[in-house]
Amino acid sequence: MKATEAQSRISDLLKRTVDKDPLIRNAYLLVHSARLGIHSHLAAGSENNPPVHAEQPYYIASVSKLFASVLCGRLADRGLIDFEDPIARFLDAELLRGLHVYKGRDRTSEILVRHLLNHTSGLHDFVEDKPAEGPSMINITLNEPSRLWQSPRELVEWAKPRLKTHFTPGQGFHYSDTGYHLLGLIMEQVTGKPYHELLRHFLFEPLGMKHSYLSRYSEPMEPNVHPMGRLYSRNTDITQYDSLSFMYAGGGLVSTTEDQLKFMKALVGNEILSRGTFERMKDWARFFPGIDYGYGLMRFKPMFLLMPGKYSSWGNAGSTGSFLFYHPATDAYLIGSLNQFRYNRKGIKLMFKAIDILLQCDRARAREKTAE
Repeated sequence: MKATEAQSRISDLLKRTVDKDPLIRNAYLLVHSARLGIHSHLAAGSENNPPVHAEQPYYIASVSKLFASVLCGRLADRGLIDFEDPIARFLDAELLRGLHVYKGRDRTSEILVRHLLNHTSGLHDFVEDKPAEGPSMINITLNEPSRLWQSPRELVEWAKPRLKTHFTPGQGFHYSDTGYHLLGLIMEQVTGKPYHELLRHFLFEPLGMKHSYLSRYSEPMEPNVHPMGRLYSRNTDITQYDSLSFMYAGGGLVSTTEDQLKFMKALVGNEILSRGTFERMKDWARFFPGIDYGYGLMRFKPMFLLMPGKYSSWGNAGSTGSFLFYHPATDAYLIGSLNQFRYNRKGIKLMFKAIDILLQCDRARAREKTAE
């Protein structure tokens, strides 16, 4: 299979994905492999919806956590923070009070920065965990669109009396957006600068990510001529909901596929983190069978029957069907989104199908070289 055929198949794949699912109004996919000579920069949309364009920015959801962890790593390289630091070193007593109480004992002082990064703190997840009484954050977001959250701190304070902690810090895995809110606040405290300014100074400006920004906190360095991709929860356009103001360090970034490619290539090439810091970020905890989670890093690893080795890759993914991964076997970057809430599995499925095409192209290329 030639690179041109592979690119055609990838384009068809995205179109089929959108055409067969009426809930997908707009989708984005960038597949880049210098080794295979492939650069597919694509967008697809359903009929009777606003036109889509491959250069549109969109919410990248929890892919934002990879940016947060790399930013933390950059501060670690400068000696401003250490992954082993207790979070109590940076956060005030009022915010910490009653943050982590497990089996009647306050364990807050035992939480380290690394526990926030790889979801091993035992803290609740204010996004997905359900309170014993009252509406969940998901229900508030969808049913109270005018609800405006004033700060990340307000979300943590909302969660403390409503949600339970899950285990002693370091003794398990529980995905926690609460933890990434705290991480963002810690980085602000360490530097004395707002989180969105840190993103711009340490990542967006050095990498030329001109169309990336933190939603509701900042603007891109350069305006994009294309409007932001619409975000849906089934048939409802929630893009402009004030209730989405709950997003912050763990899910609030807006970016384009090309901007994310710049970021990921720099990360793979050890251009933005020291090699030692990046290796420390591979402190893997078990997320799901065949999926591990490090410091903002998600990896698919071989597991008999559950995860074929051909899909081995690392990056991060979000609940909107967003994904940003590097596939070492084909030296490929896979970036995209389905812009539909609760479509995380479908986003990964799309990515895996694209990897299948890349692997076919790679095998054909190897056969041609052998024949020569």
